[in-house]
Amino acid sequence: MIKSLLSTVFLCLLLTACAQDKKGEYVVTIKTSYGDMVAILYNETPKHKENFIKLASSKFYDSLLFHRVIPEFMIQGGDPESKKAAAGQPLGNGGPGYTVEAEFRPTLFHERGAIAAARTSDAVNPTKASSGSQFYIVQGKKYTTEELDQYEQNLRNNKKSQYLREIIMSPKYANLLTQIQEHQRAQDGAWLNEFFEKSDTLIVKEKPDYKPFAFTLEQKNVYTTVGGTPFLDNDYTVFGKVIKGIEVVDKITAVAKDAQNRPTEDVRMFVSVKQMSRKKIEKEYGYIFPEVKK
Repeated sequence: MIKSLLSTVFLCLLLTACAQDKKGEYVVTIKTSYGDMVAILYNETPKHKENFIKLASSKFYDSLLFHRVIPEFMIQGGDPESKKAAAGQPLGNGGPGYTVEAEFRPTLFHERGAIAAARTSDAVNPTKASSGSQFYIVQGKKYTTEELDQYEQNLRNNKKSQYLREIIMSPKYANLLTQIQEHQRAQDGAWLNEFFEKSDTLIVKEKPDYKPFAFTLEQKNVYTTVGGTPFLDNDYTVFGKVIKGIEVVDKITAVAKDAQNRPTEDVRMFVSVKQMSRKKIEKEYGYIFPEVKK
């Protein structure tokens, strides 16, 4: 009886999986006066994918502005307050009234064309939760190996500092904190630098999940040949990618803008989603899905 039941359950799960595969991937079309962009949403970030599909399907994004555009960086939109915003009105604080839990994935990074979620600063958002609706599309730029090495070192130090701060602020290390403060007051930079350089052992002891930051070979290759914004990695959730029409981002970043980087002439978006098989996506848009490693 149990064996029969398990077989039935397994068959149902198999059929469900097959049905889901048959429906295919979600394809996003973002229409603007500068042309259309076509994008895919990543299955690896299910919360962001489901949320974006929900908003796009309900026409939430239609007629909203790309309200912040910065050359060699990104274009940002999705603020519901932008739909009827007056010329020059500051934007960027609106949303649907909720946030989305961060979904950082090592294989999803800020390459040119990446779609990622905007969010409020760490000071008020320590979990790095995403805005419920605001997103940006990366234009970025190409980096030299030397520039990437410097970014890697900066990101490594930032992550290390974050872990170390949490440790020394705990009651267990009150004496160590006092010692550090004494050297700070004495402006003993040599001691402080040496302590920081040798603090990995302490961090690993208290935070077993700690690993020094390092770009992957794929990231280094993409950032030096295709471009992107490497300094945003592991800080903002990447949940999709433009697979056709990336030149539209270049056109939008080139428009005239005010001191808040808002285009002086409104750039509106109209967003729709549909499902397509991977085979059809590859044939129609020339995008090849990466093989899933087993």
